Amino acid sequence: GQTNLKSPQDIQVYVVNTNFTLRWKYVGNDTDVTFSAEYRFEDYNIDGTEWKELPGCQDVTHKECDFSSAITEYYDEYHLRIRTERREEVSPWSSIFEMTPYDIAQIGPPGIELQSINGVIKIKVSPPEANQVQKMWIDDLSFKYNLVIWENSSNAKFRNQNIFPTDIIDDLAPDTTYCLKVQATYPLEFKEGLFSPIHCVKTTHKEYVPFCATNLSILALNMKFHLHWNNQYKQHVSYNVQYLSGHLKKFYDDYSVKWLNVPGCENITDTQCNFSSIITTDSGPFYLRVQSMNEYNKSCLSNEVKVVPLVTNEIGPPVVKVDIGDDVLLHIQIYPPGGSQSQLMTDHYDLSYRILYWSNSSNNKVEIKRKELKQTIGTISNVTPSTLYCVKVQAFSIAYNKSSDFSKEECIETPGDKTLSLVILATFVIALFVVLLVATPLVFILYRVYNKIKYVFFPSCQPPLNIEGFGGQLFNSLYQPTTEEPIENCSIIDTIITEDLNQIDFKDYKHSKQSSRDSGNYSNDDDNSGSKASEETLGKEII
Repeated sequence: GQTNLKSPQDIQVYVVNTNFTLRWKYVGNDTDVTFSAEYRFEDYNIDGTEWKELPGCQDVTHKECDFSSAITEYYDEYHLRIRTERREEVSPWSSIFEMTPYDIAQIGPPGIELQSINGVIKIKVSPPEANQVQKMWIDDLSFKYNLVIWENSSNAKFRNQNIFPTDIIDDLAPDTTYCLKVQATYPLEFKEGLFSPIHCVKTTHKEYVPFCATNLSILALNMKFHLHWNNQYKQHVSYNVQYLSGHLKKFYDDYSVKWLNVPGCENITDTQCNFSSIITTDSGPFYLRVQSMNEYNKSCLSNEVKVVPLVTNEIGPPVVKVDIGDDVLLHIQIYPPGGSQSQLMTDHYDLSYRILYWSNSSNNKVEIKRKELKQTIGTISNVTPSTLYCVKVQAFSIAYNKSSDFSKEECIETPGDKTLSLVILATFVIALFVVLLVATPLVFILYRVYNKIKYVFFPSCQPPLNIEGFGGQLFNSLYQPTTEEPIENCSIIDTIITEDLNQIDFKDYKHSKQSSRDSGNYSNDDDNSGSKASEETLGKEII
């Protein structure tokens, strides 16, 4: 039972695609030893599964062995162990190495084919397990390929770029040797594979075609897409704008015959094209190119330009309207960018809005305040009465890291303070009431005084001029002011005939009476007896 043989140490398993290699270290000094390994399949439903000899790893003289034929299930767990042997003598088993093949597997190098033509390099990549029946990586379309290319010179600069299985490498110097290698990656599992062997190829001169379209560029705003290009050719040239769906480039087949013409951009002479018609709500990436054709029906294809609609498109400024409600708040109505395409913009970009507002006063120091919201309706509180406020709005998308220009400024003046107006009105009404309350008695008193003065100094009735001196004292006493306003007593004297006055001519008396009433003067044409009778008659009237 005792032995001097030591067990292998530091057991490692290396898996590339479906190729399995077992490696270990042996610290003993023996040179005539061999190594044998066992494995078992870990089945959690069965206790104590038996150990089996590991095919390809029996009586091995080197410190590694290939056991690819023994593993057929790549998602199950396996246990491995190994020991040292020398004829009938064996060492204790090593520590158990546990593994799940898929977890520790590496992606192998892809295959590549190169062709140098017209100043570019055409490359065709085949998946890492293209010629294998048993595959670790089932979905070849999930592979992404990373290219590293450099000039074959002492001061070479390495350039990295992602490529499709069939692709073109351009922007190369003519008559220059380039070396490259390709690596396959598996983004779904965050795995990076091994690089392919290095391949080198020399570029050729690119044929110059004067009528070929150059400098392709895309202008896209609010889901309206336009392609522009340059052409310095002075003769007649017509253009066909073509597009290719991006998913076709993921396949390993030749896609050169799958390009389609953009509707409305066929056989045109302008150097621009509106290709919005091929953009749909679920459009993925696609590619554009321009086919130029001169008057001799000779054609030329431009370089390709990639379009990712929601990434290429830019967000235009929104439209904003500002109003003041009865609640003395600024009400902001935002109309999303895009006009007829506004719903499309809102749905795909999940737009938010950034509001900047400030009071436009004579003060040079303007404090700009900021507010963000998701809705298209917002309010601003704490505004100052009788102040001009200005507002502008910017639309932005967090998911796409895009923002629009600010909208045109909209300004509105807040109404004055209603409380102050009410106080002023109340003060005016109270003052008016006090004035009326004080002025009314004063006016009444002045009016009474005026009437008294008028009555005393400017009476309405005056005595006749011919009797101004008669009974002066009596008349003066009649117009003295008394506590009670005097009342003028007037009477009409009818015809009075007495026996003592029979000699008086009745006609003369009547004439004299009428004259006194009309003019206040008596006639002096009659004789002295007539005057005396008049005086007696007047005396009787007074009595």
